[in-house]
Amino acid sequence: MHEQEHGCGSAAPAPAATGPGSTSEQLAAWLEGLGLDDHLGAAGLPSFERDGDGAARWRDPSTGKALGEEQLASLDRLLHSEGDESAHAVPLALVQLRRQAQVRAALLASPSHDYAGLATLRGASENATRFAVHKAAERRALLVVQQDGATLVPAFQLDATGELRPELAAVLEPLLASGMDPWQVWTWLTQPAGLLGGGVPHEVARDPEELAIVQHAAVRLAERAR
Repeated sequence: MHEQEHGCGSAAPAPAATGPGSTSEQLAAWLEGLGLDDHLGAAGLPSFERDGDGAARWRDPSTGKALGEEQLASLDRLLHSEGDESAHAVPLALVQLRRQAQVRAALLASPSHDYAGLATLRGASENATRFAVHKAAERRALLVVQQDGATLVPAFQLDATGELRPELAAVLEPLLASGMDPWQVWTWLTQPAGLLGGGVPHEVARDPEELAIVQHAAVRLAERAR
């Protein structure tokens, strides 16, 4: 009589416990308190949603399946591993992602042009404007960013006719030539910069006496980005 053979596949782990005091709830509440819960997915980490009863339901980003208790404990250790005291640790990678998201939202709220808007400003056709933008971007003579499949030209760099402000040409070129992400270039040019004593680069560049300092700061930033 032969013994019955059993399948050797391992069963999926049971979903982690929920409710007050559980690792699931403590971790979710901690991240919500820090304002970091919306940035887990962007970091490639498991994320959670609240169900109808308010319980946190954690999911594996690669499989979409519920996290088991051991997986959740491992995530908890990872997120609390920053700093010397794990109880007071803050996941710096998530903080950086939150900051990037906030900055990007602020940039998108600032004036910018699509092809049609820039064509109107220049008094040209949309096709001619599209061609001119592509050529200028190739020469690193215009900052162009992509957002959800659309091309945006930040307005801060343009004069009243829709052309690049002449003083910014030598500032943009080293930054774009360095391979910096265009969003980072947009951020640096429009935010207070330590290399300029807290001045905003594109605004400081309007002063002919300060332009060389802005150009030098751009070169130094580009060198670090290479």
